[in-house]
Amino acid sequence: MTDYIKQHSSTLEFLSGNSWVIHNPIEKRIKEKIEGVGTPLKDWDISINYGIKTGCNEAFIIDKAKRDELIKKDKKSAEIIRPILRGRDITRYKANFADLFLINTHNGIPSKNIPPIDIEEYPVIKEHLDKYWVEIKNRDDQGITPYNLRSCAYMDDFSKQKIAWGNLNLSAAFTLSPEKMFINAPATMIVPGDKYLLGILNSKLADYFIRNLGVTRNGGYFEYKPMFVSKMPVPIPSSYEKKNIESLVTEMIKRKNNYNDLLDIDIELNSSIYELYLLSHDEKEFIESMNLS
Repeated sequence: MTDYIKQHSSTLEFLSGNSWVIHNPIEKRIKEKIEGVGTPLKDWDISINYGIKTGCNEAFIIDKAKRDELIKKDKKSAEIIRPILRGRDITRYKANFADLFLINTHNGIPSKNIPPIDIEEYPVIKEHLDKYWVEIKNRDDQGITPYNLRSCAYMDDFSKQKIAWGNLNLSAAFTLSPEKMFINAPATMIVPGDKYLLGILNSKLADYFIRNLGVTRNGGYFEYKPMFVSKMPVPIPSSYEKKNIESLVTEMIKRKNNYNDLLDIDIELNSSIYELYLLSHDEKEFIESMNLS
């Protein structure tokens, strides 16, 4: 065995049939600390789901001009038209609403004993959808009629505050999305969403951990699938830790348009999160060297 191999090798143990990744010693320590301190999000009392799937966005997602036109013709149309965000509208700590709206002809909300939308009660919207009849009739994602969206067990979650993110990003880009704002698949959301969890997910530490679970695509893009995000271990914080991180996140959101102000707060926020996971100076420096977020 050469001196180089002796100096740079590490001993690994594979004790289960699960998939595995080879880490160097410092990566191994970081992974063990993150997993030892936190509880995977899949074990939290939250839901992680894709946004709404229409099967025909050109028919069911409309711009403001079309929304205003439909409501002008029939005020009742406003009852089932809701604002929506696409993945491209979501950036780190910020949602850039593009004045797009969903025609929410849902297939019923069982949790609230709400029946499917009857399109005959919305003649102006029916007239609009009829222009796309061939497309909506032949799509896979539909409800009891071609006019209805597919069944969605978590439809009511869109009425709540959520953390949302786009499918493909160069680095962590999570934001808070307000109540009654829909998210369009393949963008994803966590309900309920709060500032503590938002700060963790946008941190360099979380991005380092999550990106090690999958493969980065050409151009440096990573697919932030729910299956990866759900494995992120997050500590149950003390009241002080939670308040501190939420306060910093509030500042990040408030100053999101000023890069210089953001940089100082982001450094402080990442530092607080490193402390939360008990990382050493060398371990912090290693993650910083990754240049992720």
